[in-house]
Amino acid sequence: MVEDVDRNIRAFISLAGNPFRFKVFLLSKLPAAYFSGIRVKYIDEIRSIVTIPYKWFTKNPFHSTYFACLSMAAEMSTGLLAMMNTYRRDPKVSMLVTNVESEFVKKATGVIEFTCDQGSEVSSAIESCILNNKAVKVKMKAQGLDSQGATVAIFFITWSFKPKFNK
Repeated sequence: MVEDVDRNIRAFISLAGNPFRFKVFLLSKLPAAYFSGIRVKYIDEIRSIVTIPYKWFTKNPFHSTYFACLSMAAEMSTGLLAMMNTYRRDPKVSMLVTNVESEFVKKATGVIEFTCDQGSEVSSAIESCILNNKAVKVKMKAQGLDSQGATVAIFFITWSFKPKFNK
């Protein structure tokens, strides 16, 4: 069982880390993220880093990245870790965003990098939800930095995980 989970995690990292395959996934499942230019910069069992550029499609009238595009990238940085731990899982585990909190610290221009490093916490929560057959929530932090390393925005995204046992 543990070997299957590890194999599935490695398969997901390979999928998300492949620029072409990830673009195809975005275009088919999350077209707004595709057209916004969201990209996976890095992913492993613990951390994911997602970038979003300032460009025509993501701009607002104030010459910065629109907050909704920043939110999408922040959610993607947390969601990748969640999807990685639910990918090909038996039993299947549903995942859903139940809350979003944000703080915008600085005007977002250029490429913004969102990092989340709670992969271990998500993994434990999913194991717990399967073991206890109960929904589990995890509040995840995504921090957005500009190219100078200054914090642009901080998001807290709460994910709910629930096992789907066959009846």
